[in-house]
Amino acid sequence: MESFIKPGITTNDINTLVHDFTLKNNATPAPLNYRGYPKSTCVSVNEVICHGIPSNRVIEDGDIVNVDVTSILDGYYADANKTYFAGTPANGAKKIVDVSRQCLKIGMEKVFPGNTLGDVGWAIQNYAESNGCSVVREFVGHGVGFSFHEAPQVPHYGRRGEGVVLVPGMIFTVEPMINMGKKDILILKDKWTAVTKDNSLSAQFEQTVLVTPDGCESLTPYDL
Repeated sequence: MESFIKPGITTNDINTLVHDFTLKNNATPAPLNYRGYPKSTCVSVNEVICHGIPSNRVIEDGDIVNVDVTSILDGYYADANKTYFAGTPANGAKKIVDVSRQCLKIGMEKVFPGNTLGDVGWAIQNYAESNGCSVVREFVGHGVGFSFHEAPQVPHYGRRGEGVVLVPGMIFTVEPMINMGKKDILILKDKWTAVTKDNSLSAQFEQTVLVTPDGCESLTPYDL
């Protein structure tokens, strides 16, 4: 994705790249036909928070582009996403992407045995709001493994000490969706695409993590 995304391509081009690469590597794109979703990946641009359906929309200079990939290999699911810059981003775009990236990093640092999901959510929420941003409430992380979405739900907001206690062997996603403006969202008529109600920028980073005896390990690692 890093070298492919640039002004002038379409979000459909991104979908084709993900679809073909997935099949070439003997995996299955999990989003395709999931509850009627028509594409192999989600591509969310600028004010789109998540579940952007690839189309003929052309990526423009300065856009921020989130690509969410979930693959099934040998019966196992893994889920990850990342937000990219197309061309030269404006200062606001740089800020929301940096804050979102840091939110994932901070959240993962709180994943270790004995901590709670509330500890993870609180750390993310505290960092985002201290930077003047907001955390989307309607969409959360989730257990993942033999199914696309498993227990537990992983909110990216919360209170320290509350929620499920983490134990070694748990596998779930941490995927904070961070808005530059307010947290409120709208779902478009396609019943999938979620956008910010105030039309502000939104960014997201996601990895699938395993709780280990002394912390966590990313099963979908990339540099943050």
